[in-house]
Amino acid sequence: MSDRKRIYLCLAHMSGNEMKYIQEAFDTNWVVPLGPNVDGFEKDLETFVGQDKRVVALSSGTAAVHLALIACGVGPGDEVLVQSFTFCASSHPVTYLGATPIFIDSELDTWNMDPDLLEEAIRDRLAKTGRKPKAIVPVALYGMPYKIDRIMEIAERYDIPVIEDAAEAFGSRFKGQMLGTFGEYGVLSFNGNKMITTSGGGALITPDAEAWRNIMMYATQYRESYPYYQHEKIGYNYRLSNICAGIGRGQMTVADAHIAHHRHIQKMYEELLAEVPGLKVHSQPSTGEYDSNYWLCVITLDPSLRVKGQEYAYKAVVKGAVGGAAGVVHAASSAVTDCQPNDNVEALRIFLDAAQIEARPVWKPMHKQPVYRDAPAYLNGVSESIFKIGLCLPAGPYVTDEDVEYIVRCIKDALEG
Repeated sequence: MSDRKRIYLCLAHMSGNEMKYIQEAFDTNWVVPLGPNVDGFEKDLETFVGQDKRVVALSSGTAAVHLALIACGVGPGDEVLVQSFTFCASSHPVTYLGATPIFIDSELDTWNMDPDLLEEAIRDRLAKTGRKPKAIVPVALYGMPYKIDRIMEIAERYDIPVIEDAAEAFGSRFKGQMLGTFGEYGVLSFNGNKMITTSGGGALITPDAEAWRNIMMYATQYRESYPYYQHEKIGYNYRLSNICAGIGRGQMTVADAHIAHHRHIQKMYEELLAEVPGLKVHSQPSTGEYDSNYWLCVITLDPSLRVKGQEYAYKAVVKGAVGGAAGVVHAASSAVTDCQPNDNVEALRIFLDAAQIEARPVWKPMHKQPVYRDAPAYLNGVSESIFKIGLCLPAGPYVTDEDVEYIVRCIKDALEG
């Protein structure tokens, strides 16, 4: 299989008018974090998400989380309720502000924030600290909508703003409404592996023109309207460049096609793996309310499954980060940690990697990360149990029907018995 192309998990696909807008940026010398592409991209996003929202284009989804927390008044000593089953960008900005993330475990239907645990945590924090948490951050894991109706009902009852981390959920809907438009703020990401990309970048969905102006000030170093530089608050250099925004404008012309492709790939996995004992494809609830973009397709492996080469799992120390994390130079100090995927999951990842197929474990819950060992957490065991059995499969625009058929054959070949 050495001559077979590498099948990546999720890789950007430049198939719109990206070059047209990039060339215009160079021709007009608009290569800074402002210009017609930035304005045009924001307008395109506002049309896409609807609900009369205003959008600020930013340098990353992490920056969007950071600015949303600032807008909600988060500061030193505060607490923020964050989904534990997520990427670190959902929680790290809380610590940037000197606040403490309070981690909430997941429910089984969507793998997202458990509303019952959320309310339990609010009541407990009130009893222990006498103060309400300053914000709630649910995450649409792998594009799957959260139970936003229940989360919003709880948030409104306790008067706590919701910051939707829809970084993985561009185009996902709940009851027909776009994720990121239910809460006070909504976070989008346009990293190189997302549904659409600006090479790197993100956006913050804001509720109105006043909030939009406030976020825009913070995103541009909070410069006041004088003919010289005057700063009355600490701001950040978070705006998206005109060149990257040009890529985004081109990507918007194929956004619907990308979303449709991901859903098609998900359906193929569901059909082709349906009869494999001990293996399950994670799918959205069948109530009709959920409309996931299926940014990534995820399978779970029963712990009893045996995979070829399983006896060699976790025997060698990993020298670099799996998944192409740029700049990672540390070699792991040990081949194992106190919380890791089961041996059969790691063995299948290695087997697929040898077949030129990129697969990755699901996100390790934040409450199990060493950096958050002292953070309070409200747990039911769901996210940790899924972390042990879950594996993400390729789903991006470059993944063809033939690729999916090949991936499924390899998975079946890897299973013993």
